[in-house]
Amino acid sequence: MNRIDRVSAILIHLQTKKIVKAQEIADRFSISLRTVYRDIKALEESGVPVGGEAGVGYQLMEGYRLPPVMFTKEEAIAFLTAEKMVEKLTDASSKKHYKEAMLKIKAVLRYSEKDLLEEMEEHIEVLENPYLPSKQNNPGHLQTILKGIAQKEILDIGYFANHSQQYSNRNIEPVGIFFLTGHWYVIGYCHMRKDYRHFRTDRISYINQTATFFMQQHPSLKTFLAKMTEEREMHTVVISVQKDVIKYFGEQKYYNGFVSEREVNGQMEMTFLTSSLMGFVKFYLMFAEYAEIISPLLLKDMLKKNIAAIQKKIEK
Repeated sequence: MNRIDRVSAILIHLQTKKIVKAQEIADRFSISLRTVYRDIKALEESGVPVGGEAGVGYQLMEGYRLPPVMFTKEEAIAFLTAEKMVEKLTDASSKKHYKEAMLKIKAVLRYSEKDLLEEMEEHIEVLENPYLPSKQNNPGHLQTILKGIAQKEILDIGYFANHSQQYSNRNIEPVGIFFLTGHWYVIGYCHMRKDYRHFRTDRISYINQTATFFMQQHPSLKTFLAKMTEEREMHTVVISVQKDVIKYFGEQKYYNGFVSEREVNGQMEMTFLTSSLMGFVKFYLMFAEYAEIISPLLLKDMLKKNIAAIQKKIEK
């Protein structure tokens, strides 16, 4: 990126936040702090009202805005790709808001970019897994949750807990949302449990704003996600599989923690990281006659017990 393009991009970046640190700019554009200082000075000399304080960061004067920017063809296609994902991976309300935002984006595109998007529309698609139950969209759930997070508002929800098969009414202080293995989750402080819990949004039967706001400062979403990962005991599994069988694994290998594979003596040695050895046994049984367990030995013992239990069922 040449200097003119970089300085323009830095100006756009300064409009995305109230305060932008010099190190953040340096990291984004892979430049030194010294170069950041020179580029900021160039903006100031050109009349851009940039304020700064050592150790804090840079900010633009309130009310200063650039005229509408032009997008590159690559950026326009990225927007279209994101629209396809939003359509299939979020709820009806989020989909509606994104489509409205896309109309505004398309309004500032040049005719060549508009024509490109119309042409590319038919060449990008996001498909749902045909072997999984179709998702029942919950209109407004994600948007209501996000409003609750932004406004620090307590939410009233009805929730069905799959592990206990029980339904309950909860008041939660929402912290954040995340997407994992085909489902959206919300993490929040649950008043009933007096602790933090995560809830799968498709198991929320209703959600209401309460107009009651909380003042408590909760840890960040990243903190909770890191804790969830640490609390799950992970097991490394290594198996040897016939090469011609692997093509039938499909996405199942990723659901079961696939990490890597390498060829060893004409077989494929595959490594997995799983939180459930019993769950991996069930997966392994689908192709057991074409594979061999290398480690851990505990997995072999669990497999033998499982096969013995199956044998008893068959002999009845």
